[in-house]
Amino acid sequence: MIEKTTVTPELLKENFIKLYGNGDGIRMFKSPARINIIGEHIDYNGGKVFPTAIDKYLYCAIRKRQDNKIVYNDLFFPGTFEFTTDTEFKFDKANDYANFLNGILSCMKKRGLSFDKGFDCLIASNVPSAGGISSSSALECGFAWAVSETYGFNISRKDIALMGQQSEHEFMNVNCGIMDQYIIATGKANTAEVLDCAKVEHEYVPLELGDYRFVVMNTKKQRKLADSKYNERRAQCEEGLKILQENGVNIPDLCSLSVEQFEEVGNCISDDVIYRRVRHCVTEMDRVLKAVEALKANNLIELGQLLYGSHNSLKNDYEVTGLELDTLVEVASKQKGCIGARMTGAGFGGCAIALVHKDHVDKFIDKVGKAYKKVVGYEGGFFGCSSGDGVSEI
Repeated sequence: MIEKTTVTPELLKENFIKLYGNGDGIRMFKSPARINIIGEHIDYNGGKVFPTAIDKYLYCAIRKRQDNKIVYNDLFFPGTFEFTTDTEFKFDKANDYANFLNGILSCMKKRGLSFDKGFDCLIASNVPSAGGISSSSALECGFAWAVSETYGFNISRKDIALMGQQSEHEFMNVNCGIMDQYIIATGKANTAEVLDCAKVEHEYVPLELGDYRFVVMNTKKQRKLADSKYNERRAQCEEGLKILQENGVNIPDLCSLSVEQFEEVGNCISDDVIYRRVRHCVTEMDRVLKAVEALKANNLIELGQLLYGSHNSLKNDYEVTGLELDTLVEVASKQKGCIGARMTGAGFGGCAIALVHKDHVDKFIDKVGKAYKKVVGYEGGFFGCSSGDGVSEI
């Protein structure tokens, strides 16, 4: 049996030939997962996020056919899905992962792009699914890039990201932000991106970690609360902004407020919960800017302290962590070689990240894994990673 961790482009090509015949004309593409280094729950408050693409990839092999059939297969998900270039694509639960692909084709058709012939496609990924590092966006953007390049559509990287988001909104009915698709489409190895989600603009920042590696720590907890609590937090932030504006604070969003300004004007918010939600947004935005400067100065110790500060703010002021994420970060902080850790993503489950010296990664994973299981009663998932390139042809 093929394991997810053993997926290579060579293996995918070999299986493509088994499925579809001869090796002529096959094109191969890869699409990374991502982590957000810092900047949580501020993308919808006018803030900036700081993600990087990582070296866990989804691979897509594609080849034009002579007829108008479209055929999808996946190494890990059973069943063949067949459509035609004339299909009016609509979401259908029975189509499973093919919905993500059809959503992209639907967006392309809406842009007036047309397909002279169909294609065969085989996908395989070593990105853990539902692991909080954006396996679905890797699928959407990797497939979109493969189709664009194969058919000569020449869609820009930024538009690939926007198309992935459009597909989520209009086809999958998921009201996601732009960060995941954007970093996956535009990422570069050895860099992170300061992404202004409101303006959809970015700046590359060198991500030179030297002897350190990021370790992704997956709680493997089902996030039943995430959606409802997410909407509640957004409403609380909107309420905080409204109170500030009504008291003469002239700002378009919470992240336009500096820490110093907040200390001067924040006392007009009498509700303690609303006050703490606003404080998180203001201080997290400050931490993002400091993290960027720390990386530019190659100060990893400072970066690590900012990660801890972010987690504490998400725990105490924004209240989106919970037993599982807090356990991972607390245990990680006690391990030799770890200089920083925090939850990443929406919270209430999902993933945390830690910055760990490469010589200690294996022991770190072993010790944190055992301690985590002892506290929560089941195993988490762990892997070390480095930065990676955005969508590209192999």
